[in-house]
Formats: sequence, C-alpha cells, structure tokens
Amino acid sequence: MPEKHRFFVTCPRGTEGALRRELAAMRIAGAKGDKGGVWFEGPLAMGMDVCLWARSAVRVLLRLTELNARDAGTLYERARAVDWTRWLTATSTLAVDANVKDNPALTHSGFAALKVKDAVVDSLRDALGARPDVDPRKPDVSIVLHVAGGQGALFLDLAGEPLHRRGWRVAMTDAPLKETLAAAVLMLGGVPADRPFVDPMAGGGTLAIEHALAARGIAPGLRRRFGFERWPTLDEPTRAGWERARAEAEAAAMAPREKLPPIVCADVSSEALGAARRNASAAGVDDDLSFELADAAALERRWDAGTVCTNPPYGERLQPEDLEKLYRDVGRAFQRLAGWSVVVLSGSPLFSRALPWKPAVSHKLFNGPLEVRLLRYEIPEARPAARPR
Repeated sequence: MPEKHRFFVTCPRGTEGALRRELAAMRIAGAKGDKGGVWFEGPLAMGMDVCLWARSAVRVLLRLTELNARDAGTLYERARAVDWTRWLTATSTLAVDANVKDNPALTHSGFAALKVKDAVVDSLRDALGARPDVDPRKPDVSIVLHVAGGQGALFLDLAGEPLHRRGWRVAMTDAPLKETLAAAVLMLGGVPADRPFVDPMAGGGTLAIEHALAARGIAPGLRRRFGFERWPTLDEPTRAGWERARAEAEAAAMAPREKLPPIVCADVSSEALGAARRNASAAGVDDDLSFELADAAALERRWDAGTVCTNPPYGERLQPEDLEKLYRDVGRAFQRLAGWSVVVLSGSPLFSRALPWKPAVSHKLFNGPLEVRLLRYEIPEARPAARPR
C-alpha cells in the first residue's frame, strides 16, 4: 500500500473553487479549501499527477512536518530532527525558500531559510558523513518553510518552480496574464469548449492558448520538467509509474480529435499578435487558433452563439479619460453580440459602466497583488421593433 502524504496545492487568490473542481475531476476525494489553496491526502503519485494536470495550481507542496518555530534556535532543532535521508543524499543539491509572518523572533525570511538549510545539512552530515550542496537556481530538492506566529511547517515543492511556467511562453508582452490565472478565469467564467471563442484584446494570447489546451485535453505540464524528477531517493516503482503517466498524457495529446470550434486571438497591436502566434506555436495549438489584427471596438457577431473572454487594460498605462473611452467603445461592441456570453477579468470599476446589464457572475480574484473582478454577462437577444399601428 503506497504511503499517504498530505499535500497543499496553492493557486491564485480567489480561485480555490476552481482548483477544488479540478481535483474532484481527477478523482481526488476529500480536498478541502484553505486560503490560497487546497489540502488533500494521497500517495506521492497523486501529487505528481496534480503537477501534470491541474491547470490552476501554482505549487504542489508535500508536507513533511509541523514544528515549533518560536525562535531561531527552536526552528533549527525541530528542522534538524526531520529524517532528511528519505529525500536527500550527500551528493544531491537543495534550496530552502521561507515565508515568515507575525513572528517577532523571526522577522526575515532569508534568515529563517538559512536556519533550516543549516539544520538539513548538519543532519545529513551526521547521518551520512558528508553534506549536500546548496543550489538556489536549480536544486534537486526544493524545501519550503511557512511560519505564522510561533508555528511553522516544512514542505517539499514537487514542481520545483511555479506551475504557471508551462514551457510555451517564448514571447512576452506588457503585463502578461499568468497561465494559471487564465485557466481559472476560463473555469470560473464557465467558458465552454464547444462554442466559438474570441479574445479581442489578446495580448500574448494566454487566454486563447489555455482555452485551446483545455479543449484538446492537453496536460498543462506536458512541455516542462518537474523538481521531483531530480529527487535522488525516488524509488524505481514510483519513477516508472511517473514515466507511464507522462507517456499516457503525451499519447492523449497526440490522439486525433475533431476540429475545434473557432478560436479567435485578436489584438490591435501587430507586435502583440506576433507574440501570440509564437506562443501558440510553442504550445502546439497554433493550428487551432486564428489570429486577427483588429480593434476590439469593431468586434462583430459572426456566429449565432459564442463566448468573448478577455483581460482588458486596467489603466496603469492609460489616463482615466482614455480608459473610460476604451471601455465605452468595447462595451458598445459587446452589446452587438446578442446571444453570446462575455467573460471579463476587470481591474477597474469603470468597466461595469460599459454594459447596461448586471453581470450574471461577479467573483473577486487577485491578479498578483491587484484585486480584480471576474465578470460574466449574458448578452440578451435584441427586441424586435414594435409594429406601427
């Protein structure tokens, strides 16, 4: 019977509901939401699957232990008591990342991370006669410390680096939307895979690419490697099981599928559109997307039904009057889309004035430190003109 572990999967703030739905779809039972993420229990292979398949997950953390962290000395002793030989050897490399709050004796995250690092290498030197090296850039094993008040917890980071780094973003634009948040917007906004999709302010194409990847059933982690693949103590059955899981995901991505409904990636900037093309090609979905150089204000209803999903500018680079005009012009275009759904990640309260209807969905999210709103509108059919009497 495989050993069970306790995992904490982090996600963009406000998207915990989307992540819980994903885990349920992966047949992970008993997942419980918490601030900034979701807890669940299962074998190591289950955490690996989450790294590969969960679109809104940012990190997958395996909890090693909870510990008393009232001061630096206590933190060191408790961390040193962990059996690190289960996860590291004398020839492997490690890095420690710490997050500390509300602890007057530990006010600097870097110092707390240093104490845990010292504890780990001292413990392994005692057990093995030699100590591993530290590699902050690409360690074999990534250790995470969380301290709140006098209590702490130690975790292993399965992915090694945030899961929004899918491996397909080869071209950057200004203020790109992270892939994990884009995936959560699509899920929470109820964007269906079987209707036309349009992003008229696509930038680097994140929403359209994530929509195509989900519609085609391509695992979001398929084009990258994970930290656990470098764990020196990973046993052969677990490693073999992981290789099978990746091979199955690759086979699913290559399986023949019916052509997807139209996915339009449009922007007024040719530079942004070029970046979107290169990103879509790297993601392997460029044949599923069409790219259009167009102003969002000129958007027209080309199909009877569909979904607009977009992340318009928030106003950091625009004057208020320019932002208000942009929203007004785009809002008029959206009103022409009778029978469509419009999903917007809005970073300004001005946007809600652009449409004359209340949103069917209004959900608070965070784009990094910025509080934003996920808004979904159902555009009503135009009323027929009254007959003259």
